Parts: sequence; C-alpha cells; structure tokens
Amino acid sequence: MTPGEAPVDLPGMQASPGRPFGLYVHVPFCVTRCGYCDFNTYTPAELGGANPDAWLQALRAELELAAARLDAPTVSTVFVGGGTPSLLGGERLATLLGMVREHFALAPDAEVTTEANPESTWPEFFGAIRAAGYTRVSLGMQSVAPRVLATLDRVHSPGRAAAAAREAMAAGFEHVNLDLIYGTPGESDDDLLRSVDAAIEAGVDHVSVYALVVEGGTALARRVRRGELAAPDDDVLAHRYELADARLSAAGLTWYEVSNWSRPGGQCRHNLGYWDRGQWWGAGPGAHSHVGATRWWNVKHPNAYAQLLAGGTLPVAGFERLDAEALHTEDVMLRIRLRQGLSLEQLDVAERERARTLVADGLLVADGDRLVLTDRGRLLADAVVRTLLG
Repeated sequence: MTPGEAPVDLPGMQASPGRPFGLYVHVPFCVTRCGYCDFNTYTPAELGGANPDAWLQALRAELELAAARLDAPTVSTVFVGGGTPSLLGGERLATLLGMVREHFALAPDAEVTTEANPESTWPEFFGAIRAAGYTRVSLGMQSVAPRVLATLDRVHSPGRAAAAAREAMAAGFEHVNLDLIYGTPGESDDDLLRSVDAAIEAGVDHVSVYALVVEGGTALARRVRRGELAAPDDDVLAHRYELADARLSAAGLTWYEVSNWSRPGGQCRHNLGYWDRGQWWGAGPGAHSHVGATRWWNVKHPNAYAQLLAGGTLPVAGFERLDAEALHTEDVMLRIRLRQGLSLEQLDVAERERARTLVADGLLVADGDRLVLTDRGRLLADAVVRTLLG
C-alpha cells in the first residue's frame, strides 16, 4: 500500500429501497497523462507491475464483496469510467460487464455506459461492446482546434472524436456523448464554436461542455504558475458558455444539467443518479461510493487495491456518515443544477426567504413549486447555492 492508504472497515449499511442504484467502475489506466488531469490514473511507467488482467481479477473480488454486503440490489445503471476504459479493449470490457452480471441483477432497461478515448477505439471495438450489452458511449472530444488539443496534451487528431462517434452509432449505439472543454489558454470563440458544430454534425444525442479548471498539482497548473500560460478568465468562460448553450439549443439539444445537453431521451441516467440523490457503489482504485447515509472511498493505487482484495478485505481508505444537515446541503447543491430545479418544500423558512431574493435578482425563477436557475443563474450556480444555504 502507498503511504496514507490503510484499510478501513465500513459500518453496517443497506441500500435504501425505492431509489435507483448504480455501479461505477474505475479503470485507472492511461497511455499518457493529460496536462490538465488530476484523476486517479496511471501510465505504464507509474504502475510498478499492475496490469489490466490483475486489475480485473481484483475487481471481480470487490464486486463479490459488494454484492454480499448490500444483498445484491437491482442495478439501474453501470458507468465504466477512468482513466481510459477503451484501453481494455472490447474483450476485457465484455468480461467486466459479465462480472457485474455474475454478482448483481441488472434492470431490464439498465443503462450501461463506458467512457472511451477516440484514439483507442475502432469499429470492431464498438461492435464488440455493443454486442456485450453496453448501451451508451461517452467520448472525450475536448476540441477540434489543434492548438487547443496540444495545450491540453490530447493525442487524438482533431477529427477523430467525431469519426469515433459515427462508428459507435453505426455499431448500434443510440446514445453517444461527446465531451468538450472550453476556456483553454489560446482558445478563441471560433475554436469553441467549430468544436460545438462538429459535435452537432456528428449526430450524437448528448454533449457535455465543461469549463477548464486548473487543478493544483497538474502540469497545466505548473505552466500557469510559471507564466507560460494565462489562467482562464471568468468573463471569457461565461461568454464561451453562452456561445455553446446558444448553439446547442438551436440544434435541438436542451440543457438538463448546467454542463449537459441532450436530445429527448438522451440524458445520462447514471449521472442523474448522482445529482438526484441516487445511490451507487464505486468499484476500482480510488472510486467513491454513496449508499444510504454512508460515503466512502477506496485506496488509490492499483497495487494497494489488489493486495487488500487478495486478502479478502474491502479496499476502503476512509468513510463518513452524513447527518441530516450534510444530506440537505448536498440536495440543494446538486438538485439546483438540474433543469427540473429544486422543490420549495426542501427549503426551510430562512432559505425560502433567501430564494425570494435570488428570484428578484434574476438568478432563479419560480416554476410552480420549484426553483429553477435562469440563464444568468447557470453562470453563477455556485454563488446561488452559497446564498441559498446562507
């Protein structure tokens, strides 16, 4: 185990009845590390002997322990993220989903998503995972501007992501997402608009658009600190968000969460579970889970993860029990980001009074008994949450 990663025994828990249950599987492998990324991922040089097959064996053990601990609730959604899940290839991803089915019952209409990087996909790959039972693919596009991809250390060619999306749809995927990032140093308005247009023209039913965040400890943060790159400007970020929203809305993709747009029926049900107080078990190194009122997280390094599971121990690094106040804070913070908004019944008297001020300021609108962010409110969603909670 790496320093600071000690096994922790979880308290008793049980999935709450009547609420969707999801599985998240974290794949910690990447060929290279993108300069802006602070996810729990490892390149071959950083793994020290860990490999995909050993990771799969450990994952099988965690899934078995999870099913026993939870009495195997029916799974509504599965999301395989990373890292770069597509590096596993179609056969291993099929094996992974087979392992899930061994230990959990999947709902008949279960949504099964895998993330993928465009450069590690091809038509046969999409055909294999579609045949295995995956129903949705999320591809990292980021941009079609070569200079933006270079700044982000992305290795795929500008047109590869859209081509991969078309290959996925040709293989039978009805639900395909493309991820975009805006606000990269050196990006222009036109760079962003061409990227959004390329996603629309690819014909996908879902587009995620995220502002670049300079995370501490990343190569990008070091370049900004040295003055090699300018930090993203808040006013520029707001303007780019408005440009993307207008273009996507005009093309028939409607926002349903602050950073996500879809065509009818294209919403990511797994992520909606995160935002709408669902429950999930996160399997894999560094994965986070939330069941009932308990949240926990696994040890980060794949070697430590595998060692604990080989000894029959859940690879939990830490946990917390959420009290009523913490659960309420999360409800407000997450649900206000959704187009359906937040029910007034979820707010106390003081919070309702603060909500009236936010409505008067044009950041929220009252839609029946619900509070919904206005266009301007979406730009200031974090500030709206802080004000509501006082």
